[in-house]
Amino acid sequence: MNKSELIDAIAADADINKSDAGRALDAVIDNITKALVKGDQVSLVGFGTFTVKPRAGREGRNPQTGATIQIAPSNVPGFKAGKALKDAVNS
Repeated sequence: MNKSELIDAIAADADINKSDAGRALDAVIDNITKALVKGDQVSLVGFGTFTVKPRAGREGRNPQTGATIQIAPSNVPGFKAGKALKDAVNS
């Protein structure tokens, strides 16, 4: 399912038009992103938790030349599925 298919499904389930569903989905994504940028975690009970995880710097290799390169530390978004989501997927 891509974003436009998700918007169509939201519009059908919530009995709203597609433009309102698109704005609602964009607002949810924007607010989750803003919370993660601030360093907060976002918990949606039954669905899961979005977090930011630090990734340590490390040494890597250029696959074309084999030369050693330093990969800088970074923060990566993470998601841990909630129990209800896990149960729904496994049933």
